[in-house]
Amino acid sequence: QVQLVESGGGLVQPGGSLRLSCAASESIFRVAVMGWYRQAPGKERELVARIFRSGSIAYADSMKGRVTISRDNAKNTLYLQMNSLKPEDTAVYYCNAYMVSAGVPINYWGQGTQVTVSS
Repeated sequence: QVQLVESGGGLVQPGGSLRLSCAASESIFRVAVMGWYRQAPGKERELVARIFRSGSIAYADSMKGRVTISRDNAKNTLYLQMNSLKPEDTAVYYCNAYMVSAGVPINYWGQGTQVTVSS
């Protein structure tokens, strides 16, 4: 079982930047897809960005141009660089790892890290 631990959240002013990290308990080299999701109060969890094992990347329209996702397989870590943050970006950000084991799809989630954008 893969354990994911997010860090890097906090309080930031509008227009500021944060870099989130997600440390995995084991190698992420074979993980099919790793991604960042967020959930604001009263809203459903939504995709922010994901990166495939192939290196392909997909961003949600809401944050496209303001975020960059990357993965360091050697460090078993996923990153999310967020710039030009807005108050509406306030949410709990979750790390996700999607993989297939013996033909069974499995999703792993971290505990989340709070990002608050406010002046």
